[in-house]
Amino acid sequence: MSAKLICVSHTPLMDFSSPPIEVEQRARQVLSELADEVSAYSPDLIILFGPDHFNGFFYDLMPPACIGIHATAAGDWDMGPGAISVPEREALCLIKTVLSEGVGTAYSYRMTADHGITQPLLFLTGSLTTYPVIPIFINGAAMPLMPMSYAVKLGRAVGKYLKTLVTHKKVLILGSGGLSHDPPTPQMGSVSPEMEEFLIAGRNPTPESRAIRQEKVKAVGVKMSIGEGHALPLNADWDQGLLQSFVQGDFERFEHMTDEEICRLGGKGGHEIRCWVAACAAMNEIQPYQAEIRYYEPIQEWIAGFGALTASHAPVTNDA
Repeated sequence: MSAKLICVSHTPLMDFSSPPIEVEQRARQVLSELADEVSAYSPDLIILFGPDHFNGFFYDLMPPACIGIHATAAGDWDMGPGAISVPEREALCLIKTVLSEGVGTAYSYRMTADHGITQPLLFLTGSLTTYPVIPIFINGAAMPLMPMSYAVKLGRAVGKYLKTLVTHKKVLILGSGGLSHDPPTPQMGSVSPEMEEFLIAGRNPTPESRAIRQEKVKAVGVKMSIGEGHALPLNADWDQGLLQSFVQGDFERFEHMTDEEICRLGGKGGHEIRCWVAACAAMNEIQPYQAEIRYYEPIQEWIAGFGALTASHAPVTNDA
């Protein structure tokens, strides 16, 4: 059988803010093309590496990564709510393999997945339940973060498990997040005590409090679109360099990236590239891949260096 990879940016502002019409049309066209490819491929299993934005994971217990055994959508930005179709047996086998490779990870029978996971599922598969999905959360928002080398190791460990599947299943690996963007993500130590309490245990917010948070993000997008505000500008040069490194499979570069470098060049949201790194590392662990950059555009209105990359390799068989 086979494995395929799609890494794609996400942005909740796609339904709330409009860039120039030709930019938006092209971005949505690429997503539609990728969705058609997923439908034609009809995967037996999706492995999805995605971040969270203080909708499902909080500082009362913040893991560097967490594999969902059961998962539901947070319902933020009107994406969901609903259950994600997680195959429990395969998720447990994946967890055992990752731990046996010496890579520590949390796991959950009650994962809450926000738009970092649900948006690519909705765009590329049409729903949260079209295909079996194992969601893997990677922390890219709550400091301190795991080193970038952890994302590579986690991806390789996941790839070890997928090697046992691709001889008889079609596997799709998704990486969600990044590239450069600097949303107004609050951080412990620099916000009010009330906000710190939210960051520690802010589950199940009221519709009113969620709306206030989302309005703040929308306001940043409006200001960026007219060249105002305090957010770090999108960094097309950094983004395009990252895309080339993903195409080349240059994991050594990613392993040596520092948090300071990412913040300075890619903004607070740039840390989400860990999801792309892990996804590519998993794909490469199965077999070295051939990748193609499918799209890139710095879209200020969406606060997103918006990119898409795909990769594939020859089917793995038992003929050896």
